[in-house]
Amino acid sequence: MSLFIFLTVIQAIVAAALVTVVLMQRSEGGGLGIGGSPGGLMSARGAADFLTRATSILATLFVILSIALAALAVENTGARTVDTSLDRSVPTGPAAPVQPGPTEAPADDDPLAGAAQE
Repeated sequence: MSLFIFLTVIQAIVAAALVTVVLMQRSEGGGLGIGGSPGGLMSARGAADFLTRATSILATLFVILSIALAALAVENTGARTVDTSLDRSVPTGPAAPVQPGPTEAPADDDPLAGAAQE
């Protein structure tokens, strides 16, 4: 169970990083919108290449972690049996009529019995 929790925390971190990297990209593909020398790492072109590569790596990690967590969840919960104690099936035959039982006479030492007869 601790592996499941560990992988869930790692997936949350990867998801937050993926959202951050995607939001830093420009919709036109410029990436960060930082100007500078065209050959540098953080130029518009270099930032776009870095963010595109980071997005693909984080997306791949996210999918792999999702598959691993799904496999762990199935392994932990797959051995249960079906509980049939709440079976609500209708009986096929008619139900037998309920016969009223014999009424008992009140005991002589019961003080309420005498008051009920008066």
